[in-house]
Amino acid sequence: MFAKFEQAVLTGIQSQKQRKFILIGTVVGLILSIMMIPTELVLAKMLPGKNNDTFNIYVKLPQGSSIEQTTSVTNCVASIVQKEKEVTDLEVFLGMGSPLDFAGLIKGSQFKNSENVAELVVNLTKKHEREEPSYMMVQRLRPVVVKSCEPIVKNSDISFVEPPAGPPTLAAIVAEIYGKDADGIRVLAQKVETIFKKTQGLVDIDTMEDTIYDTFDIKVNPEKAARSGVSIKQINDIMYLAFEGMDIAVKNSPKYNDQIPVFLSLSNDSKRFTTKDLDAVQAKLSSLKLMNKFGMMVPVTELVSIQPTKSHPIIMSKDLHEMTNVMAETDMVSQVYPLIDARAQILKELANDYEITKTGLFDLEFKDKKSGNIYELKWDGEMKVTLDTFRDLGGAFIAALILIFLLMVVYYKSYTLSGIILVGSFLSIIGVILGHWVMDIFTTDTFFLTATSLIGFIALIGISSRNSLLLIDFTKSLMHDKGMHKAEAIAYATATRAKPIFLTATAIILASTLLAGDAVFGGLGVSLIFGTIAAVIASLIVVPILLYNADLERHFHFHEKQAVSITDPL
Repeated sequence: MFAKFEQAVLTGIQSQKQRKFILIGTVVGLILSIMMIPTELVLAKMLPGKNNDTFNIYVKLPQGSSIEQTTSVTNCVASIVQKEKEVTDLEVFLGMGSPLDFAGLIKGSQFKNSENVAELVVNLTKKHEREEPSYMMVQRLRPVVVKSCEPIVKNSDISFVEPPAGPPTLAAIVAEIYGKDADGIRVLAQKVETIFKKTQGLVDIDTMEDTIYDTFDIKVNPEKAARSGVSIKQINDIMYLAFEGMDIAVKNSPKYNDQIPVFLSLSNDSKRFTTKDLDAVQAKLSSLKLMNKFGMMVPVTELVSIQPTKSHPIIMSKDLHEMTNVMAETDMVSQVYPLIDARAQILKELANDYEITKTGLFDLEFKDKKSGNIYELKWDGEMKVTLDTFRDLGGAFIAALILIFLLMVVYYKSYTLSGIILVGSFLSIIGVILGHWVMDIFTTDTFFLTATSLIGFIALIGISSRNSLLLIDFTKSLMHDKGMHKAEAIAYATATRAKPIFLTATAIILASTLLAGDAVFGGLGVSLIFGTIAAVIASLIVVPILLYNADLERHFHFHEKQAVSITDPL
């Protein structure tokens, strides 16, 4: 078999037509495979979806909503999720976030401490016991829950949060908007949020800022209180007692060492306002009366003044700069492509109101045409981690190629031979990209080119370089020590080294199949499998042609030796 292969290699490298056909085909294959990434035939993502045994659901109602409204929306969500047979149980946290884990700490769950928020923790059966991955279940449930439950209270937001497969981030895509004018930041953030909602692939869109709503300030009139014989403390206590509740006494019990506090509050019906206007507040306060020091009952409305006002939102900052975040998750797509689409729409739709300047790779600077205020939009989240990771791994790959090239220059004292090794190593990228494209065809969900895929590609450099080194060193020995001519030496070296190359490749492929089915390291396995196949083909077909085109006689100081047999020891 190897004799036939040797003859095929010898014929191929000596035929100018075949050499040209293989080299042109290789270049075309390399270009087409690389073009699969910008044409989105192969999608890039930091890490694929991870099949977890749990996920969270965040419920956020408009600021100022009551706990009863939050309960109604949360009950709607729970009723839908409970119908899933894979759900073992769920926990509901009203007016607060769930107990903190690392991901929750990054996402700001500790800030959930108001009546308009809730968090549901959904626990699933073990991933090996169900067919549907958790991320596919989330993708299926999200539109059903949002359509059924968000209309219960207008402007409600329901978002699904999964434990991250990699480093936790605030969201898949985060637009950080900086400026010195709080109102201007709010306006720009709302416009960016509107564009996000129109961008395909983005879901769970939210702006990390408080909604400004109508409220009422109740101010005590000290002069009236003094004349009425009522202390300010009495007024504060009855207001707190009526709407929040408080401890008014203690009770002793033989079962407990400590005294048991007696908590008093109005009933839910008594605390509820009929409408959200000034008349409703005055009517409710008029029912509250205090006994003064003369034993007379004094209505609270006689002692206080009620003033309509606006709520005071929380001021957010990062690195001492005032800012806000517009966040969005991706619906089983990469973060990069929706960001590019959203950024293009921002440049198009906001050009009438702002002078927009591009800063950095994706960041933007806005200058309000009316006020002259300047705002900055910086991208963050998993998308930023993705770009940074791919940039760093790409840099590592280039550094590895350069280092291999320099080492080979030192070893062979030839730029040509070092370049051949470099080209042979780089051609494995054809197998890596084509492998991801093939896997994407045969898998139900998108098979992404991930960070682990690039790690596998970098690992392939050593494998590809080793194959080329075997051929070049053996060819050098045949020409320098045996006196064989270039074509015969290349063909014989290729056929002889094909067996160990095949055996090594087989071992790598079989070992990598264990990784190919993993959710996170599947990209690494696929890169090693298909990249190794491409590296073997490049080593046994392309590298021999490149060697034949090189001036090996000069590099190896060739001298023909007619009397030396190929079977003689070197």
